[in-house]
Amino acid sequence: MTPVHPVTIGPVTIGGGHPLVLIGGPCVIESEAHAIALGGAIADIARRRGVPYIFKASFDKANRTSVRAFRGPGLEAGLKVLAEVKARVGVPVLTDIHEPGQAGPASEVADVLQIPAFLCRQTDLLLAAAATGRAVNVKKGQFLAPQDMRHAIAKITSTGNEGVILTERGASFGYHNLVTDMRAFPIMRSFGYPVVFDVTHSLQLPGAGDGVTTGQAEFIDTLAPAGVAAGIDGLFLEIHENPPAAKSDAQNALALDRLDGLLRLLTRIDAARRDAS
Repeated sequence: MTPVHPVTIGPVTIGGGHPLVLIGGPCVIESEAHAIALGGAIADIARRRGVPYIFKASFDKANRTSVRAFRGPGLEAGLKVLAEVKARVGVPVLTDIHEPGQAGPASEVADVLQIPAFLCRQTDLLLAAAATGRAVNVKKGQFLAPQDMRHAIAKITSTGNEGVILTERGASFGYHNLVTDMRAFPIMRSFGYPVVFDVTHSLQLPGAGDGVTTGQAEFIDTLAPAGVAAGIDGLFLEIHENPPAAKSDAQNALALDRLDGLLRLLTRIDAARRDAS
């Protein structure tokens, strides 16, 4: 396998031969109490399975299908929640930014700034995120080939920031459908930076509902092992203790009570892959 530049995020290092990392949490911040409770529960499971963990949640879902959909608490309130999760759960946190002006404030709390897939070509946004010195996770747009992500890397590293992570989240396949091309993982890893597989977003059916995105969470157990076997450095999962009640991406989130068994399987596959390489 191609060696990749490790990215260190607090106590977590991703890539460079380090163990598989979990990035997980609710799609959107629903409340402070919910984020802390869910983050703590995920952290306990990840710790038990020996999996380094980064909490993720969005303060704003700016790309919801409908104007009526819940977007989150917003930048100021959302960052306060993330700061509490970071302090009380004791793990690094990741969140999305959508505008260059959000990079500075978000970087004061978040350990990883994430660029949403639909904004992965926005030069000013990438440069603003990189200029903070925080690690930058760029989700590959559903409209891009994996080879195209070298341009996003070049924009970020032009600032001197080498903390680049690339995330696959499926490619558009006709209307209201995504597919994951397993070739994308070695292709993007060949650029020398860690690659993450966003399994749950890859199972979305974008806009397939009446003003909402639907999904196929029943295939998480199919895609996640395939991605680990293909050599990813990290796994990205939207996780909720009661997915039908989730305020965003309810139909593609992993139920919390399924996480332990999934991590048990994935760590075994990861160990076998490393032994064989």
